[in-house]
Amino acid sequence: METLQIIWFLIIGILIIGYAILDGFDLGVGFWHLFAKKNGERKAFIQSIEPFWDGNEVWLLTGGGALFAAFPPVYATVFSGFYLAMMLVLLGLIFRATAIEFRNKVDSDRWRKAWDFAFSFGSILPTVLFGVAIGNVLLGLELNAIGDYTGGFFALLNPFALFCGIVGLAMFAHHGALYLAMKLGGEAADRASGWAGKTWYAFLFTLMPTVAIGLRSAIHTEQRWIPMLFILLTLAAHSVAFMLNKKRKAIAAFLASSCTIAFLMLAVAFALFPTMVPCTNNPEWSLTLFNSSSSQRTLGWMLAIVLIGMPVVLGYTVFIHRIFRGKVEVKAD
Repeated sequence: METLQIIWFLIIGILIIGYAILDGFDLGVGFWHLFAKKNGERKAFIQSIEPFWDGNEVWLLTGGGALFAAFPPVYATVFSGFYLAMMLVLLGLIFRATAIEFRNKVDSDRWRKAWDFAFSFGSILPTVLFGVAIGNVLLGLELNAIGDYTGGFFALLNPFALFCGIVGLAMFAHHGALYLAMKLGGEAADRASGWAGKTWYAFLFTLMPTVAIGLRSAIHTEQRWIPMLFILLTLAAHSVAFMLNKKRKAIAAFLASSCTIAFLMLAVAFALFPTMVPCTNNPEWSLTLFNSSSSQRTLGWMLAIVLIGMPVVLGYTVFIHRIFRGKVEVKAD
């Protein structure tokens, strides 16, 4: 039983990491969208992610479904406790999706500017809220004996969680800038590389105080050295991304940034393990791998389904990125 629970913890972690890396770059592109100088550049920004963004969000849906199947009390606690935040995330994702589809349907500057704002707003809002949600889970939530969140909405807006939101925004902005440097050419790629250099510092200088705060109150595992190891790996990968970006090795820098995200998410996971939702008012009410999982039969059957489905999702992701590899032309407009 414990083996299946640990396997499912790892599966959900892989799905979340996949989402953070893949949707992270197009959320980052949305951040930079309003910084583009001309309409032709903004159009190229959207075209660079247009074949991928909806497939990237499959990883989020799959991760949510896996959490519901394997750890239903955790799913219920997190989604009900963060209900308003989740609705705002959905609102942002809806704005982003409709902006991608509708922006170029009408030849009007006012129309395009409205959808440009919607696209950026719909990218920035979920990014910050994802970070705030992770920060709150790391700190722990006020729960009752049956796992219901009893704190208010404003309790979620604590300094550590807000710091995590800023860290997430800086991380995805850096990731998106490196993606643009990889996908665009000429002056636009040069400017994106410069953005990546600036947000490299922003991520580093927001991550360090957040880690310092988290060391005191956001590590719940007895093996504290494991999340610290992944933090060191995060900093190492981030440094490699900086050096590769300086040398204008865009693809390698983007891959290093992907490793940065993966290592940071692993640090979060192992700061909690085996807890999934810490309870601040009574540690005995915390939700863990072992007191909030589905039955062994459910975990076993769902594992068989995942072993069939995950290679399909992964194969599709690799296939679509291979088909649409290469640079996007920035047209004068």
